[in-house]
Amino acid sequence: MKRILLINGHEGYNKSKGNLNQTMLDEWKVQLEGSYELDTTIVDDGYDVEEEIEKWKQADIILMQTPVYWFSIPGKFKQYIDQVFMDNIFFTGSDRYGHGGLFTNKEYMLSFTWNAPESIFNNETAFYEGRSLDEAMLHLHKMNQYIGMKPLPTFSIHDVVKGTNMEHYKTKLRNHAVEVFGV
Repeated sequence: MKRILLINGHEGYNKSKGNLNQTMLDEWKVQLEGSYELDTTIVDDGYDVEEEIEKWKQADIILMQTPVYWFSIPGKFKQYIDQVFMDNIFFTGSDRYGHGGLFTNKEYMLSFTWNAPESIFNNETAFYEGRSLDEAMLHLHKMNQYIGMKPLPTFSIHDVVKGTNMEHYKTKLRNHAVEVFGV
C-alpha cells in the first residue's frame, strides 16, 4: 500500500486560527484512509526534524495543505522545509543545477487555501496577467522538482475569507481526490 505524508503548513495568528486548513487536511484523511497509509505533520504544533526526514523518506506522495500568505507559504512552513530538506538526503550535487534530486520516485500535491478569487488566474486583464495558479506558485513547484519529485494536479479553494462555503470546498476536494487518487 502506498504511503502519503499529509502536511498542514498553516501558521496561526490572531486573524487566522487555521480551522479551514485543518478541516481540509481532515477531509483529505477521510478520502485517503483505507486506500493509503497516512502520516501527518502539523507544522504549527512543532516537529522533530529527524522524524520528519524519515516520514519524507517513507512516503510515496507528499500532500502539502497550506494557506497562501502574501503569495507564498507561511513562514513556519518555509522554515520547516529549510530544516528538513537536507543535502545528501533530499538532493546532491549535479553537473546541471536542479538535477541532483534524490526523491525521484516520489510525487507531491500542493493543496491551497487562498483569499484570492479564482477569477484572477488565466485572465489576461486580472492581477496575475494571464498566468495560471501553478505559474503563480512556480517557486513551490521548482522547490519540489529540485529534490526530484513529480507533481500531481494542484488543488485550491478561493475567496476563503469573504465567502467560506465548507460544503462546496469539501465537495471540490472529494472530486479532486477521485480524479487524482481514484478514491
